[in-house]
Amino acid sequence: MPELPEVETIKNGLIELTGTSVKKTVIRFPRLRYPLNKNELSKMEGQKVQSVERRAKYLLLVLEKGTLIIHLGMSGRITLYRDKTPEVQKHDHVDIQFNGYVLRYNDPRRFGCIVYTEKVNDSTLLVNLGPEPFNDEFNPRYLKNKIANRKTPIKQLIMDNAIVVGVGNIYACESLFMTKISPLKPGNNLTLTQCADLVKNIQTVLQNAINAGGSSLRDYKNANGDLGYFQISHYVYGRANLPCKICNTPIREVRLGQRNSFFCPECQK
Repeated sequence: MPELPEVETIKNGLIELTGTSVKKTVIRFPRLRYPLNKNELSKMEGQKVQSVERRAKYLLLVLEKGTLIIHLGMSGRITLYRDKTPEVQKHDHVDIQFNGYVLRYNDPRRFGCIVYTEKVNDSTLLVNLGPEPFNDEFNPRYLKNKIANRKTPIKQLIMDNAIVVGVGNIYACESLFMTKISPLKPGNNLTLTQCADLVKNIQTVLQNAINAGGSSLRDYKNANGDLGYFQISHYVYGRANLPCKICNTPIREVRLGQRNSFFCPECQK
């Protein structure tokens, strides 16, 4: 699943749509997490793009009268074509045509969603989300207060979008490694100092991943069709049984909250 760095990278690739107008929406396969609504999407036609933003793992195309919300799900991919649009491929669900551009959404597993709303602040997709990891609200004291009475493993807590958004499986594993904290450690066992280190490392890992264009593992490509390369910098994610890059202890893999978690049993306590 594309995580915050991947979605941020895609957002940056779509910013050039700002100022262009939606000409037409072509729906081929409406079956996604929520069926594509032709009548709702057609309301975008003629509207100019005011800005392209990201909230958590959602892309937001802010128009004059409403907002297009896009979530990539497990395997969604957005490609922006500028001149020629290639032949339609399997799983190309929808094209959104702008002046001089075509935004194409492809999704083999169909867990993504594309929703147009004129009341974005009331959207059930966004209303219960926690703070962005780069915002001042996400600070050591905030995190400590949120987890103080929670016996849940810390990895699951920092992946909870009600606590902080956008920290998916890859970057939770990497941030905890950088902080030398086991993903299995109960949240209420973390000190304020550890919370401070964890907040800092979450921000550092996410920013480094954004700078690298995200992690390309299976389906992810950016809006230009290019791969990210942060995966070559992973310390633990996807490295089960390989030696730790710091101490040479084999990386362990455990199942935690229906996710595969990777950590070094020597470096992380």
